Amino acid sequence: MRFAILVFAGICSAATLAPEKQGVLDHISADDLKGNLSFLSSDLLEGRDTPSKGLDIAGEFIASQFRRAGLEPQFQNAEFEQITPDMNGFSLTVNGTPVTEKLTIQVSGTVDIKDAPFYMVENAKPPSLEGKVAVLGIPDMTGQAARENMATYQRWLAATVAQHPAAIIQYTEGGGGGRRGGGGGRARLVEVEAAKATPATVTIADSAAAKLFEHKGTVSIHANAPTVQLAHLRNVAAIMKGSDPELSKTYILVTAHYDHIGMKTTGDGDRIYNGANDDGSGTVSVIEVANALATMNPRPKRSILFMTFFGEEKGLLGSRYYGSHPLVPLKDTVAQINLEQVGRTDDTDGPQVSTATFTGFKFSNIPATFEAAGKELGVKVYDNEKVGDSYFGRSDNQSLADSGIPAHTICVAFEYPDYHGLGDEWPKVDYANMAKIDRMVALGVMTMANDAKAPRWNEENSKTEKYVAAWKALHK
Repeated sequence: MRFAILVFAGICSAATLAPEKQGVLDHISADDLKGNLSFLSSDLLEGRDTPSKGLDIAGEFIASQFRRAGLEPQFQNAEFEQITPDMNGFSLTVNGTPVTEKLTIQVSGTVDIKDAPFYMVENAKPPSLEGKVAVLGIPDMTGQAARENMATYQRWLAATVAQHPAAIIQYTEGGGGGRRGGGGGRARLVEVEAAKATPATVTIADSAAAKLFEHKGTVSIHANAPTVQLAHLRNVAAIMKGSDPELSKTYILVTAHYDHIGMKTTGDGDRIYNGANDDGSGTVSVIEVANALATMNPRPKRSILFMTFFGEEKGLLGSRYYGSHPLVPLKDTVAQINLEQVGRTDDTDGPQVSTATFTGFKFSNIPATFEAAGKELGVKVYDNEKVGDSYFGRSDNQSLADSGIPAHTICVAFEYPDYHGLGDEWPKVDYANMAKIDRMVALGVMTMANDAKAPRWNEENSKTEKYVAAWKALHK
């Protein structure tokens, strides 16, 4: 009985929409979403690792779908170096004591440091570190304090790198999670210019390492030159120009990441991480929302930039690249709506049908716009007070927020079976529900794009302090 009442209420409220808006939303189809996602997360694409042939195929597919919507796609090309350290011959000694366990190294060339003094970095204003090895702890990145801890760590690390130390040693204050032996030689992706400026870094995944640096002393590090391969990566974008002479000069970003984590290197049976929900669901939703909004005549007043990012799973690489190489001026970008994990409804906290949430719900006034859109369409847009704030920094909205842009991620299920597992495949997605969520997204984007008032950060929320400061710096 309760289900029937909810469905009836959703139909009645949707019937109040203006016919032209309803006509736009009717272009969003569960079958279209299923067709696109069944290809994007198929075994053929081998888990869309960054970089990989499967990711390149996915990028071409997304571009073709933008063309189908009548939009002209753009490939934002980026060059990264894939750097694989050589663990053979690597050595680290602290005050003459060899350290051999739970190590990860990041080097761009041969390192040969002998008996260099080390300095423990304890704030974001270290003294001159020329010729010294800087040491800092990586704070606990779990729980409610994760976002604040991450922000503090990033400030300290940036200040440390700016002082040009001979090398950096960092250790995890929480302990555990370390890699032994050759595991410390895993490959990493670094933008070409950044690779030249980053000092050699050794990470010790053990809180006990702090005891090594309790007293002043010296450090010796030796590492052979790594293997370096050039990786050509692409964000895929399409701009829908607005209809208003002035507001069309401003932009709303509607985004998702189209990469996933690739394949298991060994083992029998299924070895492909298909990534249907994470984040194939967000990617096909961006395509579907673009296809629907492109039918509007006239178009929304503001311009809308649809974009899918590479390398989110490798550390928000594509969105951070966009933040430093924007296709449209950041000062003219009023908001980012990022879509992540919007297909599965089988959340570990219970089914999430006709519901969606925003990360950092109270960080800006953007969620209120979509909450109103949801009420018109029978979708409950709510604040997940349990994990919503802590997840704010775990997706591509973080990159634009750091630039000052009011930015959030919309999510249906934060935690679900098969997360980053081999079983995250397209048949497990609830396509009818995803279509309903996408209609809510499209209506919310329409509303923002036609509103002369730009979204704003909530300055009364202490958690937005650095984003507000970045926004003011962008607009001064």
